[in-house]
Amino acid sequence: MKHGIHFISGLPRSGSTLLSALLRQNPKLHAAMTSPVGSLFNTLLRTMSEGNESAAFLDNQHREAILRAVFDAYYARVAPKKTVFDTNRQWTTKLPALTALFPDCKVICCVRHVPWVVDSIESLIKRNKWEPSGIFNFDPGGTVYSRAEGLASQTGMVGFALNALREAVYGPQNDRLLLVQYESLTAAPARTLAGIYDFLGMKHFRHDLKNVEYDEAESFDQRLGTPGLHNVGREVKSVQRRSILPPDLFTRYESLSFWRDKRQMPLEVPVI
Repeated sequence: MKHGIHFISGLPRSGSTLLSALLRQNPKLHAAMTSPVGSLFNTLLRTMSEGNESAAFLDNQHREAILRAVFDAYYARVAPKKTVFDTNRQWTTKLPALTALFPDCKVICCVRHVPWVVDSIESLIKRNKWEPSGIFNFDPGGTVYSRAEGLASQTGMVGFALNALREAVYGPQNDRLLLVQYESLTAAPARTLAGIYDFLGMKHFRHDLKNVEYDEAESFDQRLGTPGLHNVGREVKSVQRRSILPPDLFTRYESLSFWRDKRQMPLEVPVI
């Protein structure tokens, strides 16, 4: 990784694809939606563990070299020219390994008021009324309540990401984190991007906030049965609307947005 690597993580439906679409406008940067690297990383860790008899031939130096090689191989086409941003919600659970592999790396964690994350996913489900979503194992049944409970469970799409974020925020490598609120990115994108560049120690870049493009996710979303999951609007703007969640369900998840309470946030972790 000649020009370095950083990571994008955090909550779903919280602006990670939008942020990637903006960052890639900078010719010195490469960013995209969730890559296969995270899955390969986990598979290799499992394969190289003592659960596999071949682990007898591996030591930690082997493991470190092999894991670094996954990044080098996957980004071989872009790394010689650009700084890479790899996206995966699991990266906040892998900070000890990532900081050992890439001592200068930082992690941008996209967050959003949790009830609106649940609302956004439910909006997609209702919009795609003829096709069950892979988010819920293509099950056409259930209610907004059962779907929300599934999302917020410890292994659910939202619950896992939220717990992974907490692990990182209160962990020993939390000085590598920057939390970027969806509300800030959409309402004040230029200022938010400037804050990101400052955090990374990079030169500012003038982004075109009215002509944002990201067209690589259509087939992925279609296979997941959730068209529009990674759609990015042409212009970055904040859209105000009423939540489609029942009021009691919206209220149930409000307290989970811990970064909105400064008393709960370590001083080492900035929020913009």
